[in-house]
Amino acid sequence: MTTKKQPAALIEECDVVIVGAGPAGLSMARALAPSGMTITVVEKNDQATLVDPPFDGREIALTHYSKELMQKLQIWSKISPEEIYPLRDAKVINGSSSYQLHFEQPSMARGKPANSLGFLISNHNIRRAAYEAVLAYENVRFIYDHSITEVNNTQPDTIEAVMDNGQILKSKLLIAADSRFSSVRRQLGIAAQMHDFGRTVIVFRMRHTLTNQHTAFECFHYGRTLALLPLEENLTNCVITINNEHVNQILSMTPAQLEEDIKQQLRGKLGEMTLASTIHSYPLVGVHANAFYAQRSAVIGDAAVGMHPVTAHGFNLGLNSVGILARLINEAAQQGRDIGSKNLLASYQRHHMPHTRALYHGTNAMISLFTNDTPPARLVRSLVLRVSNNLPPLKKLISLQLTG
Repeated sequence: MTTKKQPAALIEECDVVIVGAGPAGLSMARALAPSGMTITVVEKNDQATLVDPPFDGREIALTHYSKELMQKLQIWSKISPEEIYPLRDAKVINGSSSYQLHFEQPSMARGKPANSLGFLISNHNIRRAAYEAVLAYENVRFIYDHSITEVNNTQPDTIEAVMDNGQILKSKLLIAADSRFSSVRRQLGIAAQMHDFGRTVIVFRMRHTLTNQHTAFECFHYGRTLALLPLEENLTNCVITINNEHVNQILSMTPAQLEEDIKQQLRGKLGEMTLASTIHSYPLVGVHANAFYAQRSAVIGDAAVGMHPVTAHGFNLGLNSVGILARLINEAAQQGRDIGSKNLLASYQRHHMPHTRALYHGTNAMISLFTNDTPPARLVRSLVLRVSNNLPPLKKLISLQLTG
Protein backbone atom coordinates (compact mmCIF):
# COMPACT_ATOMS: atom_id res chain seq x y z
CA MET A 1 0.00 0.00 0.00
CA THR A 2 1.42 3.38 -0.97
CA THR A 3 0.68 6.67 0.71
CA LYS A 4 -0.04 9.81 -1.24
CA LYS A 5 2.84 12.26 -1.09
CA GLN A 6 1.89 15.67 0.26
CA PRO A 7 2.76 18.54 -2.11
CA ALA A 8 5.56 20.82 -1.03
CA ALA A 9 4.55 24.27 0.19
CA LEU A 10 4.15 26.65 -2.73
CA ILE A 11 7.02 29.11 -2.82
CA GLU A 12 6.68 32.42 -4.61
CA GLU A 13 9.62 34.77 -5.11
CA CYS A 14 9.65 38.54 -5.50
CA ASP A 15 11.88 41.48 -4.67
CA VAL A 16 9.83 43.07 -1.88
CA VAL A 17 7.00 41.83 0.34
CA ILE A 18 4.88 44.51 2.04
CA VAL A 19 2.61 43.32 4.86
CA GLY A 20 -0.41 45.55 5.30
CA ALA A 21 -2.39 47.58 2.76
CA GLY A 22 -3.20 50.54 4.95
CA PRO A 23 -2.19 54.05 3.87
CA ALA A 24 1.49 53.50 4.80
CA GLY A 25 1.83 50.09 3.13
CA LEU A 26 0.07 51.27 -0.03
CA SER A 27 2.17 54.45 -0.16
CA MET A 28 5.32 52.34 0.08
CA ALA A 29 4.12 50.06 -2.72
CA ARG A 30 3.44 53.10 -4.91
CA ALA A 31 6.82 54.66 -4.05
CA LEU A 32 8.69 51.50 -5.09
CA ALA A 33 6.54 50.53 -8.08
CA PRO A 34 8.22 52.73 -10.76
CA SER A 35 11.54 50.95 -10.11
CA GLY A 36 10.23 47.82 -11.84
CA MET A 37 10.94 45.64 -8.82
CA THR A 38 8.43 42.85 -8.21
CA ILE A 39 6.34 43.72 -5.17
CA THR A 40 3.82 41.57 -3.30
CA VAL A 41 1.37 43.20 -0.86
CA VAL A 42 -0.29 40.91 1.70
CA GLU A 43 -3.53 42.23 3.20
CA LYS A 44 -5.87 40.54 5.67
CA ASN A 45 -8.96 42.32 4.30
CA ASP A 46 -10.72 41.43 1.06
CA GLN A 47 -10.32 43.32 -2.20
CA ALA A 48 -13.72 45.01 -1.88
CA THR A 49 -12.55 46.73 1.31
CA LEU A 50 -9.57 48.25 -0.51
CA VAL A 51 -11.63 49.31 -3.51
CA ASP A 52 -14.17 51.08 -1.30
CA PRO A 53 -12.93 51.40 2.30
CA PRO A 54 -15.69 52.15 4.83
CA PHE A 55 -15.81 55.41 6.76
CA ASP A 56 -14.06 54.85 10.10
CA GLY A 57 -14.42 58.26 11.72
CA ARG A 58 -10.74 59.14 11.50
CA GLU A 59 -9.72 62.45 9.93
CA ILE A 60 -6.02 62.60 9.12
CA ALA A 61 -4.12 65.87 9.60
CA LEU A 62 -1.46 66.28 6.91
CA THR A 63 1.50 68.64 6.80
CA HIS A 64 2.66 70.47 3.68
CA TYR A 65 5.52 67.96 3.34
CA SER A 66 3.01 65.11 3.40
CA LYS A 67 1.02 66.84 0.69
CA GLU A 68 4.15 67.13 -1.47
CA LEU A 69 4.95 63.45 -1.04
CA MET A 70 1.36 62.39 -1.77
CA GLN A 71 1.43 64.55 -4.90
CA LYS A 72 4.67 62.92 -6.01
CA LEU A 73 3.09 59.49 -5.49
CA GLN A 74 -0.03 60.60 -7.45
CA ILE A 75 -2.25 59.92 -4.45
CA TRP A 76 -3.30 63.51 -3.78
CA SER A 77 -4.78 63.97 -7.25
CA LYS A 78 -7.04 60.95 -6.76
CA ILE A 79 -8.83 62.57 -3.81
CA SER A 80 -11.75 64.83 -4.61
CA PRO A 81 -10.92 68.49 -3.84
CA GLU A 82 -14.21 68.67 -1.93
CA GLU A 83 -12.81 66.02 0.46
CA ILE A 84 -9.61 67.97 1.22
CA TYR A 85 -10.19 70.42 4.05
CA PRO A 86 -7.79 73.29 4.85
CA LEU A 87 -6.66 73.64 8.46
CA ARG A 88 -6.20 77.42 8.73
CA ASP A 89 -4.98 77.68 12.33
CA ALA A 90 -5.16 75.88 15.68
CA LYS A 91 -5.92 76.77 19.29
CA VAL A 92 -5.30 74.97 22.58
CA ILE A 93 -7.51 75.49 25.65
CA ASN A 94 -6.79 74.35 29.21
CA GLY A 95 -9.72 73.36 31.43
CA SER A 96 -12.29 76.11 31.96
CA SER A 97 -9.87 78.94 31.21
CA SER A 98 -10.64 81.27 28.33
CA TYR A 99 -6.92 81.69 27.59
CA GLN A 100 -5.85 80.14 24.27
CA LEU A 101 -2.52 79.05 22.85
CA HIS A 102 -2.94 80.14 19.24
CA PHE A 103 -1.00 78.87 16.23
CA GLU A 104 -1.84 81.40 13.55
CA GLN A 105 -2.41 80.82 9.85
CA PRO A 106 1.06 80.88 8.24
CA SER A 107 2.04 82.93 5.23
CA MET A 108 4.82 80.50 4.25
CA ALA A 109 5.37 76.75 4.57
CA ARG A 110 8.43 74.86 3.32
CA GLY A 111 9.62 77.98 1.54
CA LYS A 112 6.40 78.50 -0.41
CA PRO A 113 3.38 80.78 0.10
CA ALA A 114 0.74 79.06 2.26
CA ASN A 115 -2.62 79.91 3.76
CA SER A 116 -3.04 76.95 6.11
CA LEU A 117 -1.17 75.01 8.78
CA GLY A 118 -2.07 71.82 6.94
CA PHE A 119 -4.95 69.77 5.60
CA LEU A 120 -7.53 67.25 6.81
CA ILE A 121 -8.54 64.20 4.77
CA SER A 122 -10.61 61.22 5.89
CA ASN A 123 -8.60 58.06 6.42
CA HIS A 124 -10.80 55.98 4.13
CA ASN A 125 -10.33 58.47 1.28
CA ILE A 126 -6.54 58.33 1.63
CA ARG A 127 -6.61 54.55 1.59
CA ARG A 128 -8.87 54.43 -1.49
CA ALA A 129 -6.69 56.91 -3.39
CA ALA A 130 -3.46 55.12 -2.48
CA TYR A 131 -4.88 51.80 -3.68
CA GLU A 132 -5.94 53.35 -6.98
CA ALA A 133 -2.45 54.84 -7.40
CA VAL A 134 -0.86 51.39 -7.02
CA LEU A 135 -3.20 49.58 -9.41
CA ALA A 136 -1.57 51.20 -12.44
CA TYR A 137 1.57 49.07 -11.92
CA GLU A 138 1.58 45.46 -13.12
CA ASN A 139 4.70 44.65 -11.08
CA VAL A 140 2.69 45.05 -7.85
CA ARG A 141 0.66 41.98 -6.88
CA PHE A 142 -1.93 41.85 -4.10
CA ILE A 143 -2.76 38.84 -1.96
CA TYR A 144 -6.07 39.50 -0.18
CA ASP A 145 -7.75 37.72 2.74
CA HIS A 146 -4.48 36.38 4.16
CA SER A 147 -1.99 37.17 6.91
CA ILE A 148 1.61 36.28 7.73
CA THR A 149 1.97 33.65 10.47
CA GLU A 150 5.73 33.11 10.49
CA VAL A 151 8.88 34.88 9.32
CA ASN A 152 12.23 33.23 8.66
CA ASN A 153 15.08 35.72 8.30
CA THR A 154 18.03 33.47 9.09
CA GLN A 155 19.25 33.22 5.48
CA PRO A 156 21.82 35.81 4.39
CA ASP A 157 20.32 36.67 0.99
CA THR A 158 16.56 36.17 1.37
CA ILE A 159 13.74 36.39 3.89
CA GLU A 160 10.73 34.05 3.94
CA ALA A 161 7.21 34.90 5.06
CA VAL A 162 4.77 32.04 5.64
CA MET A 163 1.10 32.85 5.07
CA ASP A 164 -1.85 31.36 6.92
CA ASN A 165 -2.55 29.07 3.93
CA GLY A 166 0.97 27.62 4.01
CA GLN A 167 2.25 29.53 1.02
CA ILE A 168 5.80 30.87 1.38
CA LEU A 169 6.81 34.27 0.04
CA LYS A 170 10.55 34.58 -0.51
CA SER A 171 12.01 38.04 -1.09
CA LYS A 172 15.09 40.21 -0.73
CA LEU A 173 13.27 42.53 1.67
CA LEU A 174 10.15 42.40 3.85
CA ILE A 175 8.43 45.59 5.04
CA ALA A 176 5.94 45.45 7.91
CA ALA A 177 3.13 48.01 7.77
CA ASP A 178 0.50 46.03 9.68
CA SER A 179 -0.55 48.51 12.42
CA ARG A 180 0.86 49.54 15.77
CA PHE A 181 -0.03 46.09 17.12
CA SER A 182 2.07 44.50 14.35
CA SER A 183 2.36 40.72 14.58
CA VAL A 184 5.12 40.76 11.94
CA ARG A 185 7.18 43.15 14.06
CA ARG A 186 7.03 40.63 16.91
CA GLN A 187 7.92 37.75 14.58
CA LEU A 188 10.98 39.70 13.46
CA GLY A 189 12.10 39.93 17.07
CA ILE A 190 11.74 43.72 17.19
CA ALA A 191 10.65 44.83 20.65
CA ALA A 192 8.53 47.94 21.12
CA GLN A 193 7.69 50.36 23.90
CA MET A 194 3.93 50.40 24.37
CA HIS A 195 2.15 53.06 26.39
CA ASP A 196 -1.44 52.20 27.25
CA PHE A 197 -3.00 55.53 28.20
CA GLY A 198 -5.99 53.79 29.80
CA ARG A 199 -8.18 55.89 27.55
CA THR A 200 -10.40 55.45 24.52
CA VAL A 201 -10.78 57.71 21.49
CA ILE A 202 -14.36 58.29 20.33
CA VAL A 203 -14.80 59.98 16.93
CA PHE A 204 -17.78 61.30 14.99
CA ARG A 205 -18.86 64.23 12.83
CA MET A 206 -21.17 67.06 13.89
CA ARG A 207 -22.95 69.66 11.82
CA HIS A 208 -23.45 73.03 13.52
CA THR A 209 -25.11 76.37 12.89
CA LEU A 210 -22.08 78.61 13.53
CA THR A 211 -18.86 78.58 11.48
CA ASN A 212 -15.75 76.78 12.72
CA GLN A 213 -13.64 79.24 10.70
CA HIS A 214 -11.51 76.24 9.64
CA THR A 215 -9.81 76.41 13.05
CA ALA A 216 -8.83 73.31 15.01
CA PHE A 217 -9.32 73.26 18.78
CA GLU A 218 -7.65 71.03 21.35
CA CYS A 219 -9.67 71.40 24.54
CA PHE A 220 -8.04 69.83 27.59
CA HIS A 221 -11.17 69.83 29.71
CA TYR A 222 -10.97 68.30 33.15
CA GLY A 223 -11.85 64.61 32.94
CA ARG A 224 -11.74 64.42 29.16
CA THR A 225 -10.11 65.90 26.08
CA LEU A 226 -12.14 67.20 23.14
CA ALA A 227 -10.47 67.91 19.80
CA LEU A 228 -12.34 69.71 17.02
CA LEU A 229 -11.11 69.17 13.46
CA PRO A 230 -12.76 71.55 10.99
CA LEU A 231 -13.99 70.02 7.74
CA GLU A 232 -16.58 72.12 5.97
CA GLU A 233 -17.33 75.48 7.56
CA ASN A 234 -20.33 73.99 9.37
CA LEU A 235 -19.05 70.42 9.69
CA THR A 236 -16.54 69.35 12.33
CA ASN A 237 -14.98 66.05 13.34
CA CYS A 238 -15.18 65.64 17.11
CA VAL A 239 -12.56 63.54 18.91
CA ILE A 240 -13.22 62.69 22.56
CA THR A 241 -10.52 60.98 24.61
CA ILE A 242 -11.80 59.72 27.93
CA ASN A 243 -10.78 57.27 30.64
CA ASN A 244 -11.88 53.74 29.81
CA GLU A 245 -14.22 53.45 32.80
CA HIS A 246 -16.29 56.35 31.45
CA VAL A 247 -16.49 55.27 27.79
CA ASN A 248 -19.97 53.77 28.05
CA GLN A 249 -21.28 57.07 29.39
CA ILE A 250 -20.59 58.50 25.93
CA LEU A 251 -21.35 55.48 23.76
CA SER A 252 -24.71 54.87 25.46
CA MET A 253 -25.95 58.40 24.74
CA THR A 254 -28.72 58.96 22.23
CA PRO A 255 -27.87 61.30 19.32
CA ALA A 256 -29.80 64.09 21.02
CA GLN A 257 -27.94 63.57 24.29
CA LEU A 258 -24.56 63.54 22.54
CA GLU A 259 -25.42 66.69 20.60
CA GLU A 260 -26.35 68.49 23.82
CA ASP A 261 -23.26 67.16 25.62
CA ILE A 262 -20.88 68.51 22.97
CA LYS A 263 -22.75 71.80 22.81
CA GLN A 264 -22.33 72.20 26.58
CA GLN A 265 -18.63 71.27 26.41
CA LEU A 266 -18.15 74.02 23.82
CA ARG A 267 -20.37 76.53 25.65
CA GLY A 268 -22.36 77.02 22.46
CA LYS A 269 -19.26 78.10 20.46
CA LEU A 270 -20.54 76.31 17.32
CA GLY A 271 -24.25 76.88 17.93
CA GLU A 272 -26.75 74.06 17.61
CA MET A 273 -25.13 70.66 17.02
CA THR A 274 -26.43 67.71 14.97
CA LEU A 275 -24.75 64.29 14.74
CA ALA A 276 -23.72 63.77 11.10
CA SER A 277 -22.01 60.37 11.04
CA THR A 278 -21.64 57.02 12.68
CA ILE A 279 -19.68 56.85 15.96
CA HIS A 280 -16.39 54.94 16.20
CA SER A 281 -14.10 54.17 19.13
CA TYR A 282 -10.48 53.03 19.40
CA PRO A 283 -8.22 52.07 22.32
CA LEU A 284 -5.56 54.68 22.95
CA VAL A 285 -2.16 52.98 22.94
CA GLY A 286 1.10 54.60 21.88
CA VAL A 287 3.87 52.45 20.37
CA HIS A 288 7.49 53.06 19.41
CA ALA A 289 9.60 50.20 18.04
CA ASN A 290 13.02 49.85 19.66
CA ALA A 291 14.49 49.28 16.19
CA PHE A 292 13.17 50.05 12.73
CA TYR A 293 14.86 47.12 11.03
CA ALA A 294 16.01 43.53 11.44
CA GLN A 295 17.69 41.07 9.06
CA ARG A 296 16.31 41.91 5.57
CA SER A 297 13.27 43.60 7.05
CA ALA A 298 11.99 47.00 8.13
CA VAL A 299 8.98 48.48 9.90
CA ILE A 300 7.15 51.59 8.69
CA GLY A 301 4.03 53.57 9.55
CA ASP A 302 2.29 52.64 12.79
CA ALA A 303 4.31 49.43 12.98
CA ALA A 304 7.30 51.70 13.63
CA VAL A 305 5.61 54.52 15.55
CA GLY A 306 2.00 54.72 16.70
CA MET A 307 1.43 58.22 18.07
CA HIS A 308 -1.12 59.70 20.45
CA PRO A 309 -3.43 61.67 18.11
CA VAL A 310 -3.07 64.98 19.97
CA THR A 311 -0.11 66.11 17.84
CA ALA A 312 -1.80 64.93 14.61
CA HIS A 313 1.49 63.45 13.41
CA GLY A 314 0.59 59.77 13.02
CA PHE A 315 0.34 59.39 9.25
CA ASN A 316 2.80 62.24 8.70
CA LEU A 317 5.46 60.14 10.42
CA GLY A 318 4.28 57.17 8.38
CA LEU A 319 4.82 59.11 5.16
CA ASN A 320 8.21 60.23 6.43
CA SER A 321 9.19 56.59 6.88
CA VAL A 322 8.00 55.83 3.35
CA GLY A 323 9.90 58.77 1.89
CA ILE A 324 13.17 57.87 3.60
CA LEU A 325 13.11 54.10 3.07
CA ALA A 326 11.76 54.18 -0.49
CA ARG A 327 14.48 56.61 -1.57
CA LEU A 328 17.20 54.33 -0.18
CA ILE A 329 15.69 51.21 -1.76
CA ASN A 330 15.15 52.83 -5.16
CA GLU A 331 18.70 54.19 -5.23
CA ALA A 332 20.09 50.76 -4.38
CA ALA A 333 17.98 49.08 -7.07
CA GLN A 334 19.11 51.59 -9.71
CA GLN A 335 22.75 51.04 -8.81
CA GLY A 336 22.47 47.24 -8.68
CA ARG A 337 23.09 47.11 -4.93
CA ASP A 338 21.38 44.88 -2.36
CA ILE A 339 18.01 46.42 -1.44
CA GLY A 340 17.89 44.49 1.82
CA SER A 341 21.43 45.10 3.07
CA LYS A 342 22.08 45.90 6.70
CA ASN A 343 23.83 49.16 5.75
CA LEU A 344 20.78 50.38 3.82
CA LEU A 345 18.34 49.51 6.61
CA ALA A 346 20.60 51.00 9.27
CA SER A 347 20.69 54.24 7.25
CA TYR A 348 16.87 54.29 7.25
CA GLN A 349 16.85 54.00 11.03
CA ARG A 350 19.50 56.71 11.48
CA HIS A 351 17.49 59.14 9.37
CA HIS A 352 14.07 58.38 10.86
CA MET A 353 14.43 57.40 14.51
CA PRO A 354 15.90 60.54 16.17
CA HIS A 355 12.92 62.66 15.13
CA THR A 356 10.27 60.05 15.96
CA ARG A 357 11.78 59.19 19.34
CA ALA A 358 11.87 62.83 20.47
CA LEU A 359 8.34 63.49 19.21
CA TYR A 360 6.94 60.28 20.72
CA HIS A 361 8.35 60.79 24.21
CA GLY A 362 7.69 64.53 24.15
CA THR A 363 4.07 63.95 23.21
CA ASN A 364 3.59 61.34 25.92
CA ALA A 365 5.07 63.70 28.53
CA MET A 366 2.76 66.51 27.41
CA ILE A 367 -0.27 64.21 27.56
CA SER A 368 0.68 63.06 31.06
CA LEU A 369 0.70 66.70 32.16
CA PHE A 370 -2.45 67.83 30.36
CA THR A 371 -4.55 64.89 31.57
CA ASN A 372 -3.43 65.33 35.18
CA ASP A 373 -6.22 67.23 36.93
CA THR A 374 -4.56 67.79 40.31
CA PRO A 375 -4.33 71.47 41.38
CA PRO A 376 -0.52 71.71 40.93
CA ALA A 377 -0.75 70.14 37.46
CA ARG A 378 -3.53 72.53 36.47
CA LEU A 379 -1.28 75.46 37.38
CA VAL A 380 1.66 74.05 35.41
CA ARG A 381 -0.63 73.39 32.43
CA SER A 382 -1.68 77.03 32.42
CA LEU A 383 1.93 78.22 32.69
CA VAL A 384 3.04 75.96 29.81
CA LEU A 385 0.39 77.44 27.50
CA ARG A 386 1.31 81.01 28.40
CA VAL A 387 5.05 80.44 28.00
CA SER A 388 4.48 78.70 24.64
CA ASN A 389 2.28 81.55 23.47
CA ASN A 390 4.71 84.28 24.49
CA LEU A 391 8.05 82.75 23.60
CA PRO A 392 8.39 83.30 19.82
CA PRO A 393 11.25 80.82 19.16
CA LEU A 394 9.36 77.98 20.90
CA LYS A 395 6.10 78.84 19.18
CA LYS A 396 7.81 78.99 15.80
CA LEU A 397 9.41 75.58 16.41
CA ILE A 398 6.02 74.04 17.20
CA SER A 399 4.47 75.70 14.13
CA LEU A 400 7.22 74.26 11.94
CA GLN A 401 6.37 70.79 13.26
CA LEU A 402 2.69 71.39 12.42
CA THR A 403 3.38 72.50 8.86
CA GLY A 404 6.09 69.89 8.20
